[in-house]
Amino acid sequence: MPPESRRIARVLLDSPLPQLDRLFDYALPAQWGEVPLGVRVQVPLRTAGRVIDGYVVDIDTEDDADRALSEVESVVSTVPVLPERLHTLARRVADRAAGSASDVLRLVIPKRQVRVEKAWTADTPAETPDAEALVVAEETVGLYEGLGEVLDAGGRAAVEAIPQLVDGVQGWARLLAASAARMLAAGRSSIIVVPDSRDLDRLLAAIESLVPAGAVVRHDSRQSNPDRYRGFLRTLEDAACIVVGNRSAVYSPVVAGLVAIWDDGDPLLGEPLAPYVNARDAALLRQELEGSALLFAGHTRTTDVERLVVLGWLQDVRAARRVLPRVVLSTPQEMEQPTAQRMPSSAFLAARTAAAEGPVLVQVSRPGFSPSLVCAECRAPARCAHCGGPLGAKHRGAVPVCAWCGRAASAWSCPSCSSTKLRLASSGSERTADELGRAFPGVRVIVADSAHPVERVSAAPALVVATRGAEPIADGGYRAVVLLDGPRMLQAPDLRVAESCLRWWSNAAALAAPGAPIHLVGVNGAAARALATWNQAGHARLELESRAPLHMPPTTRVALVQGSASAVAGALAALNDLALPADAVLGPVPVESDDIPPRVRALVRFEYGAGARVATALRAAVVAEAVSGRRRKGRATKSTLSIRLDILEPEL
Repeated sequence: MPPESRRIARVLLDSPLPQLDRLFDYALPAQWGEVPLGVRVQVPLRTAGRVIDGYVVDIDTEDDADRALSEVESVVSTVPVLPERLHTLARRVADRAAGSASDVLRLVIPKRQVRVEKAWTADTPAETPDAEALVVAEETVGLYEGLGEVLDAGGRAAVEAIPQLVDGVQGWARLLAASAARMLAAGRSSIIVVPDSRDLDRLLAAIESLVPAGAVVRHDSRQSNPDRYRGFLRTLEDAACIVVGNRSAVYSPVVAGLVAIWDDGDPLLGEPLAPYVNARDAALLRQELEGSALLFAGHTRTTDVERLVVLGWLQDVRAARRVLPRVVLSTPQEMEQPTAQRMPSSAFLAARTAAAEGPVLVQVSRPGFSPSLVCAECRAPARCAHCGGPLGAKHRGAVPVCAWCGRAASAWSCPSCSSTKLRLASSGSERTADELGRAFPGVRVIVADSAHPVERVSAAPALVVATRGAEPIADGGYRAVVLLDGPRMLQAPDLRVAESCLRWWSNAAALAAPGAPIHLVGVNGAAARALATWNQAGHARLELESRAPLHMPPTTRVALVQGSASAVAGALAALNDLALPADAVLGPVPVESDDIPPRVRALVRFEYGAGARVATALRAAVVAEAVSGRRRKGRATKSTLSIRLDILEPEL
């Protein structure tokens, strides 16, 4: 290196400030040896007068040694925690979501654990499934027509999981475990993303029977910091492995041969932190960059995935031999009978017959005894006289209690009709269990909800009353499934309510034993027909067709712009040169809050082809707003403007 030249490091700062979301040049001290790319460093930030953490993204040599540059303060660790592929993915995800790359990296790179790092060695030999496990994996993959070709060719597919239990393992878990084992045998890593810890435990149980324990890396928020960092270091090694975890596992730095997501319609896969990217969108971007195989598996089909199937971007993969659940819809005549109440006679008789042989699942919409009370005379909602909050009862005959302030309403009277009588407006899991316990004397009743988590029940006769998503697995499957509160679920004021209900019902139906009846109570219409015919993809396509004329997601992308009136106006003005349709912007409208200055928000609807230009313009507006007010009274201030792309529920 000529004497007048010097080495420089281009560093990505670990900062949430949007104006710092770029690479900064720092001089490397001449006495330092080789500095690996991707290592953690500490560098001075002159504008703030402090030292900040960062990652070395690139090292170069420059001839202009007179340029004023600060030097890197220190190398925190020699472990390259930010390989080039991870930085590229984080940058691509952040650009699409108008966010910062450091916000994405914060989701996947754990805090450094010195003891774990010192004990770690990157010479772990690759572990592959044995011959017997490979036979099982090939047989499972072979149940799905064309799936093997998708895995081998790095294709993309939407897979309809077989709704069955085999030896206590759900069909979807066997499918993903077998696909990952197949990849591992070929020396390639896999990433499998599931919504919650229950799904994660069930998937791990399926994987354990096929692959060695040392080849599985768990990525879970329940882990301790040392365990999480130990698993992250394992993903930096060259040896193939299977990464299983929740939404942020999609960014794992392995060289992935397969990325699979289970139940992509679950809202838990949406990241609640900036830049608010759904794991489904991150997986699509990753597959585009790396060319890995991509699977979206589920018992049902989201409109987001169906749109890609319609476009030909995803291949529709289903079982070669479909064995569909036996779904029974309650007739209008049954529901009109005075004795029907919540459960019509056909569902009641099916539950009674099945309960003599084994467990019966009863799905309800809400936990607790009675979430709400109404006036017995005029049906007006019962409200607290002190704060106006809703009144509820914890058990039959209990004094009503306000859900907001906790005050008892022992002397309540209706402000509309002066009645002093209350009526239960709805039944939660505990009240339903109480009612069924009296209707089924001698049968054990089990409540499974957020307050009473149950993972598995035996094959002994029982009534299992579970809220949606909390249904335990039954040994041998449920002898009958009764889906209550369907009309109440469908009344939620959400754009995707029918899609969500169909997902809840389908996942519960998949827990039934072969040939067991599944009764959907009180629901007719497109969602009920889709469940009865097990044609969830067809329902998703109808939903797409109905949303297209209204320009609602996912037929178009929608961005939420929120902040002070001047900041939002500036962001919307930045879109003027993009030639968006006249009705692209909805709002701004005031936001109910105590913020000063008052906040407003607006929606921006745009086609997918304009996504890059819209994201760039909105991101520039965020940076401009942050820079314009970055110093007040000598302290850095937080920008009042926030941008969120690809929102699922566009409402002002």
